[in-house]
Amino acid sequence: MITLTGKKVSEGIAIGKLSFYKRDIKEVRHIYVKDVEKEISRLQKAKERALFELQELYEISIREVGKANAAIFEMQQDILDNDRLWNRITSIILEEKLNAEYAVKTATEEYLKDNRDKGNEADVRDAAIRMIRILSRSWKDKLYVDEPFIMAAGDLYPSEAVQLDKERVLGFVTKYGTVNSHTAIIARTKGIPSVIALGESLKAEYEGKMIIVDGYEGKIYIEPDYTLLTRMKRRQDENKVHITNLERLKGKENITQSGQKIDICANIGMREDIERVIRSDAGGVGLFRSEFLFMENGNRAPTEEQQFQAYKLAAESMGMNRVVIRTADLGGDKRAEFLEMEKEHNPAMGLRGIRMSLEKEEMFKTQLRAILRASIYGNVQIMFPMITKVEEVIKAKEYLEGVKQELKAEKAFFDENIKVGVMIETPAAVMLSGELAREVDFFSIGTNDLTQFTLGMDRTNEAVMSHYDTKHPALLKMIRIVTNNVHLEGKTISVCGDLAADLSMTEFFVQIGVDELSVAPDQVLGLRKKIREIQ
Repeated sequence: MITLTGKKVSEGIAIGKLSFYKRDIKEVRHIYVKDVEKEISRLQKAKERALFELQELYEISIREVGKANAAIFEMQQDILDNDRLWNRITSIILEEKLNAEYAVKTATEEYLKDNRDKGNEADVRDAAIRMIRILSRSWKDKLYVDEPFIMAAGDLYPSEAVQLDKERVLGFVTKYGTVNSHTAIIARTKGIPSVIALGESLKAEYEGKMIIVDGYEGKIYIEPDYTLLTRMKRRQDENKVHITNLERLKGKENITQSGQKIDICANIGMREDIERVIRSDAGGVGLFRSEFLFMENGNRAPTEEQQFQAYKLAAESMGMNRVVIRTADLGGDKRAEFLEMEKEHNPAMGLRGIRMSLEKEEMFKTQLRAILRASIYGNVQIMFPMITKVEEVIKAKEYLEGVKQELKAEKAFFDENIKVGVMIETPAAVMLSGELAREVDFFSIGTNDLTQFTLGMDRTNEAVMSHYDTKHPALLKMIRIVTNNVHLEGKTISVCGDLAADLSMTEFFVQIGVDELSVAPDQVLGLRKKIREIQ
């Protein structure tokens, strides 16, 4: 038995025979042409065909892997329409009198030397190879296996990954690639167990051998022994039963047996999480923890454009389902390198949440601008964290109105009626929930902070863990009070802390009339199952 270690991309266990993917593309040679106008015409027709195929791929991908991932193929269309690349291709044909295939290959290699597109190299090559294949009329890639198999390759391009048939391709392994590549994202979205970056240790001589892909550990086992094979098959069977049962709930309503409905949304922290939301069949993003954009940006605050692109992607991916963007909940245990913050004796109760935003005016306004600009791309809503008094909400809304006026003056488009909500994380907010409900459109209860502030215990302090009761009667009474107050004002309420995913609490939330539960993407279907079992 041989064990190879790479990088895990998509979780799961795959067992089968290994087959190497062989791209059937003729060697691109430089050939002198006599009629350059005819060669330009041939090139133009190939481009039109490539754009048509990419549009078809885009439409297929929306169904297969969601709009966020399908956008890869819109980007590849843009690559083929890039003036710099296209002008260089045509100049090689016109000035050097060389064939279109060679012109595409040469111009693409020159184009990739420019660092501007370093991060999109696989997509540029993918689009270029499509053109070359159309020009050379070669498109029959070879996999010499009729039964289901595990695919091996040097690397896979996004257009190849999106078309993988899960019924035939049990898993895939590659020599190269990165965990954040579009191919990796598609693999995760399609749920195909995958390990990449195995290097040259993935040898052609392993063709046809039985292997195990362990997508949990990032390992593959070539010709595994009986003990390991038995153990992996058992784990595979257990996973299949569980996943199959949950997958059947996709598209189903979150409705109890007595007919009571409750929405289930997902919590995310980064744009990379959006694919997990799509795969989970959540009803939207109930909590976009925007502070992670700030925490992961090194010694600089994320720009308005960086934030806008992240929020826009979430909005477009969710369609008409809502995307609740919580303004940066920085402070406490969430530190951003670029913020020069003084050391606090008790940071959990210090300068954090809305207090931080109101003090860092430019940072706050920049974020509000980015959110508002993204609001026209879907159902975007804004939520303010760590509220303790009505005046904080009024002040935050004043900033929001000011930013709206700025955007209007710039003739920028945004949702003028964007909904505004607040996080209920403190006993003060609970006691003022009636007054707060008259200022905003919705509430979301952050049970993690509300629990520690209600109990007067630091949730990270191991010394008090035996006393830390996440279902303390006082906490449950607070949740009930807030829910009643919000509904009296005709507004909606969500629960988005850890308690929302506690299946022993689901019936309680349903009984008191909570409108929505927002949990991690991989908890959505399990929660749906629980709701549908409630009498």
